Order: sequence, then C-alpha cells, then structure tokens
Amino acid sequence: MAANTHVFLLTLFALAFSSIPLATLADSGTATFYQNYVPSACYGGQPQGVMIAAASDVFWAGGAACGRTYKVTCTGAANPGIQNPCTGRSVVVKIVDHCPSGCTGTIDLSQEAFATIANPVAGIVKVTYDRYVRDEIS
Repeated sequence: MAANTHVFLLTLFALAFSSIPLATLADSGTATFYQNYVPSACYGGQPQGVMIAAASDVFWAGGAACGRTYKVTCTGAANPGIQNPCTGRSVVVKIVDHCPSGCTGTIDLSQEAFATIANPVAGIVKVTYDRYVRDEIS
C-alpha cells in the first residue's frame, strides 16, 4: 500500500509543477538603455559587441553577474504617455557592466538591444528577464 501512496504523491507532484507556466520563472522589472559601452565594469576597455547590458544592484551581486546572459522581453509601457512600445521580440544580452545605484532600470540595455524589444522613444519599459541557458556568449 505504501508503494501506491508514493506513486500517487510523485504523480501529483509532477502534475503540479508541470502546470506552472515558464513565464513565472522569469524576474520582472524595467529596462532602459545606454550608449557608451566601453569601458565597462566587467571587461574594462575590451569591447563585447552590442547585444550587451548593465546589471542594476538587483542582480549585480558584487560582479558575479559579469558574463552571464539574459533573455529580456518587453511586457509593456512604463511611461503613461507611451502606448504599445513593445516589438513582440526578445533579445539575449550579455552582462558587461554595472548600472550604478540610482539606475532607473532593473537592467540597462545597449541601445541596439533595447531597440530590438521596444521603441527607443519609450525610454523605459516593463520587462521580464531570465538567465539564459547558453551562457558566456562571445
């Protein structure tokens, strides 16, 4: 009888977790953009391309975020005067810098990365961001 109970509990556990949408695993916040990519806190004067970002204190972790990649998706307007700023696309960015305290976004994207997910006129948008599995993009 105990074996049947274990099988039932394992099945119930698997069903419960299989119904959680993946979007709930992503963090949410806001994204802004910047234009001067070098020097950076992680790589100094060595350029890292244009699909890059600066991490705010929310996930900077004393520099542990350096080199990590994140998939960022615009979810809506953060400014009341801007409607539908999102492009419907996501972007994968590499963390190369630290967005200093007082940063207005959770993640500060390169201008090119921001333009991939949203209209730059918006300036700031709501986003979800999730650690990307294929880390260390060159």
